[in-house]
Amino acid sequence: MTTVHSPILFGSDAAICRVGDGLVARTLPRPEWTHEAHLAACLYLLCSRPDIDVDRDIAGIISRYNESVGGKNDDTQGYHETITRVYVHGVRLHLNQHAARTGLADSVNALLLSAIGKRDWPLRFYSRETLFSVAARREFVAPDLAPLPPLW
Repeated sequence: MTTVHSPILFGSDAAICRVGDGLVARTLPRPEWTHEAHLAACLYLLCSRPDIDVDRDIAGIISRYNESVGGKNDDTQGYHETITRVYVHGVRLHLNQHAARTGLADSVNALLLSAIGKRDWPLRFYSRETLFSVAARREFVAPDLAPLPPLW
């Protein structure tokens, strides 16, 4: 049985910028690094930080942030490559489908309220066993249930 979570929405574009910049600068308080913050930061980085190559840099950004707040990146906790890559893909898919949406907060909130924004969205494509394996945490593992939706 899946637990249903109501997303915490963002009240302003500035709140999104604060999360994204706080992640990069490693100043975001650990309790604020929620599922919603992960997606907000990803959308912010993709839309507002052309100086950051998300595909190249996201693993290091999140791993360094985790360590800066006392976390670890190992086989059971911290950075998860496959989940991160799946959500980066999902955020891009959302941006492609909602290109006309204005404002970061509007876009992030629409994402959080969509199927892509759900905590269990990756389980549409992965079995729990595969997604939560050590291999999937350490490197990208291809979906074993269904392919990710195409971006174009």
